[in-house]
Amino acid sequence: MIPEFPEKIDVLVLAGSPSDLPQLERMRMMLGELGLKHRLHLASAHRTPERTVGLIRAAEEAGVEVFICAAGMAAHLAGAVAAHTLRPVLGVPLPGGVLDGVDALLSTVQMPSGIPVATFAVGKAGAVNAAVFAAQILASSRPEIAQKLGNLREEAARTLEARDDEIPGS
Repeated sequence: MIPEFPEKIDVLVLAGSPSDLPQLERMRMMLGELGLKHRLHLASAHRTPERTVGLIRAAEEAGVEVFICAAGMAAHLAGAVAAHTLRPVLGVPLPGGVLDGVDALLSTVQMPSGIPVATFAVGKAGAVNAAVFAAQILASSRPEIAQKLGNLREEAARTLEARDDEIPGS
């Protein structure tokens, strides 16, 4: 069953498996902090290809501007989504399998010419950066998001400086 999107969303996050969800918690918090309306759904390029395409179409009708796809191992989800949309697709390879995410990284980054997927680091850090990058995409036309991104960077700088002051002997 394809869920409905009764209101406009900025970002649709697709995860390949329920086991991927813990890797995406901080990313979802970041999307909220940056003021991005988002939804998260499970979809698989291999197990539920029709559902994946249905989610893409439903999200596009709801005005989605960016897709974030997170998957491990074969990690074909981002590429499958990119094949069915002209909107930006951000790929987050996740750890797992015998190569602990390296296989997912290579699968996500090695796209054929003309079907790009912006690929991020493996795991939680990559997921957070995908949220920030989605906000950067939207910030060019939405000043309130640009302001939140600026505030986020300023806060990170203040936090680092405060931690530096805590170092003994500095």
